[in-house]
Amino acid sequence: MLEVKGLTKYYRNIAVVNDVSFTVKPGEVTGYLGPNGCGKSTTVKIITGLLEPTAGRVFLDGKDIRDDLMAFKRRLGYVPEEAILYSYMTGLEYLQLNGRLRGLPLREVDRKANELLELFSLHAHRRAPISAYSKGMKQRVLIASALLHDPDVLILDEPLSGIDVTSAQLFRHLLNQLAGRGKKIGRASCRERV
Repeated sequence: MLEVKGLTKYYRNIAVVNDVSFTVKPGEVTGYLGPNGCGKSTTVKIITGLLEPTAGRVFLDGKDIRDDLMAFKRRLGYVPEEAILYSYMTGLEYLQLNGRLRGLPLREVDRKANELLELFSLHAHRRAPISAYSKGMKQRVLIASALLHDPDVLILDEPLSGIDVTSAQLFRHLLNQLAGRGKKIGRASCRERV
């Protein structure tokens, strides 16, 4: 279970996140909705361990994630709001790099990378440089990268940004499948799309 308890984050004495608490049980997809500038991305960055909260804590299976942040990150798949990718790499190379950085065996990385590229309709473009990809294609590469190591927790910040209707429906179906396998999924969004 992922538990967020009393998260608060101040910037220059202004609370951008104020006493946020919620729980995501295995098999749940939890949405975190709100308008632009309300603190969703800051909350996501705290949950993923990228930012320290001013107050509050995040627990995974009863353990504070800050007690062993590296162990938590091994169990985490994260899709940031902005698609920051190595544009000179191909989609396949990017996934291979991420798999190797996560310590996955080379054959497993290649198999999973190709499966995910196929799933997200990117296999035909796997050898094209990411600089030639559309915004939606880049977003799909980020989602594939987050899923590559079969994480227990999946955190998505505006995951459907730039994604076409067909890919969005595929993505929702995939989230439901992952939830059915007991994954804990948190999703931040300005509003519900498609």
